[in-house]
Amino acid sequence: MIGRTISHYKIAEKIGQGGMGVVYKAHDLRLDRSVALKFLLPDALGSESDKNRFVKEAQSSAALDHPNICTIYEIDEQDGETFISMAYLDGQNLAERILNKPISIIDATEIARQVASGLQAAHQQDIVHRDIKSANVIVMRDGLVKILDFGLADACCRAADSSVTIVKGTPSSMSPEQLRGKPTDHRSDIWSWGVMFYEMLTGQLPFQKTELKSQIDSVLNDDPPNPSALNPKVSPFLDKVVMRALSKEVDLRYQNVSEVLEDLQRVSTSFDSKIIALEETKELLAASSKPSVAVLAFVDMSEHKDQQYFCDGIAEEIINHLSQIPALHVASRTSSFTFRDQSVDVREIGLQLGVNTVLEGSLRKAGDNLRITCQLVGASHGYQLWSQTFHRTLKDVFSIQEEIAKNVADALKLELTDSEKNALEKVATHDIEAYDFYLRGREYFYGARKKTIQFAREMFQHATERDPDYARAYAGIADCHSYLYMH
Repeated sequence: MIGRTISHYKIAEKIGQGGMGVVYKAHDLRLDRSVALKFLLPDALGSESDKNRFVKEAQSSAALDHPNICTIYEIDEQDGETFISMAYLDGQNLAERILNKPISIIDATEIARQVASGLQAAHQQDIVHRDIKSANVIVMRDGLVKILDFGLADACCRAADSSVTIVKGTPSSMSPEQLRGKPTDHRSDIWSWGVMFYEMLTGQLPFQKTELKSQIDSVLNDDPPNPSALNPKVSPFLDKVVMRALSKEVDLRYQNVSEVLEDLQRVSTSFDSKIIALEETKELLAASSKPSVAVLAFVDMSEHKDQQYFCDGIAEEIINHLSQIPALHVASRTSSFTFRDQSVDVREIGLQLGVNTVLEGSLRKAGDNLRITCQLVGASHGYQLWSQTFHRTLKDVFSIQEEIAKNVADALKLELTDSEKNALEKVATHDIEAYDFYLRGREYFYGARKKTIQFAREMFQHATERDPDYARAYAGIADCHSYLYMH
């Protein structure tokens, strides 16, 4: 299979195999991007009518558009082989990350929250996964969590035998009603989510039998110990969350994922979880000698509160500048901007993002006059390491961003090479109006709706008209076309 071209995909390497088929990394020759191709096993599909039913149900799953769900691009068939093209995810499989040992309470809770968020979006569209487990979850390098095979396991099973309600899957992660062959709904996903959360917190599955019959019997009849019995760092409240999800009686379980997310929010603000988080993150940060920083979304202090797009643009540019320094770990925009409009102590932000410094800022824009205030704060103690207020005009915005990045590097005692200094001095455009159009385009693009994407494309186009050499604006146009094509 390696080296073959299937449709418009050139197979590069095998990256996995599961009960439904084999997965390869491939290159999309039309769109010049990496994708993952899952070739389905013939016995997973059954007859031609069953295959058509599978395609229809899988297409419904492909319509899901959520950051915590792996995007499905297309379902196709060539030379008698049915395959699914989906986003290639450069991250770590959650099952490989656990490897029979618990992960930190902070990470486990955040991963569980993101999986629950993806489940909520799918359940609202009446789509149930029915095979949620750690092996079907990928954690990206920036901490974003992606659920794989959404709806495909159920669709595949129905296609293989439409007369049977029980689905193929992993018995240790399947709900009692699934194993009994009874009708299932979104609450089966909640059970499987509880199994996955239990595994992250303890390093082991709640039902430990290895032989298939004993495993099924254990799920149906045994009560596992509380996670805290296996990991003393697990709080009593987290015990209740996990064990409620694992209620064998469907009506005693969480009735929808919204309830799960509400309780996880309580976990993130509860006193005992903060203490645990503090202890774990202190150990983490003490073990890491590499400086790290999170740049938060800047606060709009302008009179009419209409400059948030400009504030976000400045913060994002500073992130881009600081990312040019190899000796500095910089939290992604996605992670840092989650704290927008929240009153969260900087020490807790450091705990959640795993960084030892946080850059906060505010902007007041009146006509062409700017006042930008920044402060770099140590996440472990909350004290200022550096602060400065810039009173400049709009044309100075590029030099301000460069100066802030250099001051952060100085405050963290980073010795910059000449090439790193040159990288900090580079700007994408010197045209203020083009820059303003670009920032407005990004604001619309992050809205991620068809109407706002159209507006974003217009803004990027205006930016290229002002500055024909503005590469980022062209990239913005490309982003818009890619989004509209896919969605």
